[in-house]
Amino acid sequence: MSRFENRLRTESARLRLRTPVFLSLLVLILALLPARIPARVAAPQGQGSPSQSASGISVQYSEQLFATMCALDAAGFQADESTLSEVPARLALRDHLLKMQGPATEALRKFYHDHEMADPSQTLSRYITFGLVAGPPPDFRFQMDQEALPPDVLGIQDFQDILAAFYQEAHLELRWLDVRAEYERAVERDQAPVRNIVTVANAYLREITRPISGRTFTVFVEPLVGNFANFRNFGDHYSIVIGTTSEFPTDNVRHAYLHFVLDPLPLRYRDQLQAKSALLNIAGRAPRLPAQYQSDFISFADECLIKAVELRIENPPAAQLEKALADEDASGFILVRPMVTQLMKFEKAEPAMTYYFPDLIAGIDVAAEQKRLQGIKFASLASGSGAAASSLTESHVSQLDTEIALANRDIALRNGAGAAEKFQAILSKHPGEPRAIYGLAVASVLMRNVDQAKDLFQQVLGESADAAKAGKPDPVDPETLAWSHVYLGRILGLEGDSDSAAQEFHAALDVRGAPEAARVAAQKAIDSANPPPGPSGGSGAAQP
Repeated sequence: MSRFENRLRTESARLRLRTPVFLSLLVLILALLPARIPARVAAPQGQGSPSQSASGISVQYSEQLFATMCALDAAGFQADESTLSEVPARLALRDHLLKMQGPATEALRKFYHDHEMADPSQTLSRYITFGLVAGPPPDFRFQMDQEALPPDVLGIQDFQDILAAFYQEAHLELRWLDVRAEYERAVERDQAPVRNIVTVANAYLREITRPISGRTFTVFVEPLVGNFANFRNFGDHYSIVIGTTSEFPTDNVRHAYLHFVLDPLPLRYRDQLQAKSALLNIAGRAPRLPAQYQSDFISFADECLIKAVELRIENPPAAQLEKALADEDASGFILVRPMVTQLMKFEKAEPAMTYYFPDLIAGIDVAAEQKRLQGIKFASLASGSGAAASSLTESHVSQLDTEIALANRDIALRNGAGAAEKFQAILSKHPGEPRAIYGLAVASVLMRNVDQAKDLFQQVLGESADAAKAGKPDPVDPETLAWSHVYLGRILGLEGDSDSAAQEFHAALDVRGAPEAARVAAQKAIDSANPPPGPSGGSGAAQP
């Protein structure tokens, strides 16, 4: 997701609707919207680890991440054991957890399998995000409101109670004491390379590490994440989770740290940067350019800046530099080359990057770049070696998720027209994508087009029903399916078709793997339509 979009506030003026039906419908549906919307969040609290340094930069461990990965172990997640050679006690614990039995463990395994994704790295990613925003054990209560939770956590927010029960059953507070020393050694080992990354980057940028109120950069060490480096930022709080591999992931950590240092500059000089935004019309045609950059020039320019700084820090020979720049051009990151040129000028100047950045922007000649890029042939998504093609395929999957997250962000801002435009663009590339149809339905409600919303919710449900009749896998994920039933049931109820509404609510309860929030909403709707008998045998008041 775009780190700049992540800073947008979700609060906006309430929509004023002129009819009670529209008002009731919008209130009912918008009450459920936070289950899909990312927003700015506060710093994760309660990480069980050494204290943060005065600069806000630190290497830590996290009991939340430890407990989360223990749960994945018990559930059968295929962790990369090759990275556990330096933490033998953690490897032994994994064997124990796989053999565990008990009601909480069985509930955990069922939850995990109901929410498992086709790509193991995506499955791991959402639980890593959970571990970063969860509070301390034994309750793991989130440290922010539900509407502020990242989108990949919203899909598994019921994991909070599952993990709390498993934590007690597995006695993880005692298990943690057994392995804590190994985590402390890993933290101590990684402090030197992180310190070196910070020193080299700051020296190149001529920046001084100093405390900045509210901004943090944390490297979390968690052996079970293996070779996957997971980078997140929640507002001004940047985190990267790394395993205990034999080779420290310098490139990944440095990239994350440069985001921490440089992200504020494109935001501060947004107007000057936007004057160069015509170049995004060219870059946006590149098949390899991730979706979050195709419509967000500020984020695109920031990523190009970081790539350019990395190249100048590495300072490869001229031939290697030219090859790297050609690869960036072919992938759509066309600003890397002119930024490298401007960085060469920066290296001969005196001010720190904080003060030089406006000059760097001014040095980019849009007309010259447009002329240079005439007739450029971008690399195709499928080009390259087998390994590269596999990596690109994974990028393509996450690109769709990113596009949907960006469209959902417009819904969070109550921008129905903007969300509709984005969802329609997704559908033009991915016809029949249920999450996009669902999102377009919600956007239609925001635009007061209830008839269209109804048709779209029915279309989502139709996709699921057709697959069931044909004996094919359901293309609609349980969360989208359950909420579509709930939303359609509410619309039908407002239209006076109580029987059909009840059928939708019951259907929502029957969805295997439906999120608890959707089940609660459906059950409340059923209960309100069928109040229990009063003391005299008649109808009593509906229970809250």
